[in-house]
Amino acid sequence: MDSLAAAPGTGPATSPLPVLRVAKKAKTLADLPTDRSLVMGVLNVTPDSFSDGGRFASADEAIAEGLRMHYAGADIIDVGGESTRPNADLTSPDEEQRRILPVVAALVKAGALISVDTMHASTAAEALDAGAALVNDVSGLDYDPAMPALIAERNVPYVLLHRRGTAATMGSLAQYEEVVDEVIAEMMQIRDAFVAAGVDPGLIILDPGLGFAKDDAHNWTILRAIDRFTTLGHRVLIGASRKRFLGTLLTSAGKAAAPQERDAATIALSALAAAAGAWGVRVHDVGPNLDAVKVSAAWTG
Repeated sequence: MDSLAAAPGTGPATSPLPVLRVAKKAKTLADLPTDRSLVMGVLNVTPDSFSDGGRFASADEAIAEGLRMHYAGADIIDVGGESTRPNADLTSPDEEQRRILPVVAALVKAGALISVDTMHASTAAEALDAGAALVNDVSGLDYDPAMPALIAERNVPYVLLHRRGTAATMGSLAQYEEVVDEVIAEMMQIRDAFVAAGVDPGLIILDPGLGFAKDDAHNWTILRAIDRFTTLGHRVLIGASRKRFLGTLLTSAGKAAAPQERDAATIALSALAAAAGAWGVRVHDVGPNLDAVKVSAAWTG
């Protein structure tokens, strides 16, 4: 791959900002591999991310991290400006756009394929205008009523994630009789509303929403049933990276593993999800997870 940026503080770079050059050919959805699961890198441009503690809250830091993901082989980079961890504070669309739009534009210029992680149709529209190619919406049943029309108009892929309630209330709503059946039914309810608004069903990607209105047992039950989701006629994205249920699993001396200590477990889940037919995995540490899905593809043939 041609070099698209100088590392901050090296070579001709005279500031902490990455020095971007236009890619020879912009990456498109048609360029994505079809012989393995895809790797979507998580780029949180927020001061309160659960996984990185706001390490990439500034545009400069976020662009540099996005470039690292791009060079590490990320198929897609998912740029978000609002934390969706439990009990996270709400972020206005204006603030969200202030955080992410310079990052989206810079990474698109460098040749990366960008997804915008947003619950706001106005932010999605601005990010698409800046060059993003997908919309990843974690709002679940409380989706923005303007979102279906936007996706229909722009004709772009849309990640439909299952969630009940908001960041503040979803924990109390993690109550199911049959979690897989209920998650599927509620996702199909949203899917049908988007299709009725004119969205091409083939553009809808399903994410069962691990950790969103689900406890540890629910998450494991869903992971064991990935095949139930892959047979619904849509691509499936799995986002398990560094999530709390992995920290609980890896508890040592009575203390749950910290987010950065969950990467090895995430890599294992990426391989298993890929083997189960997931279209993609959404992860923080791109390189090792890319290795994992490649191994899975070789294993399954």
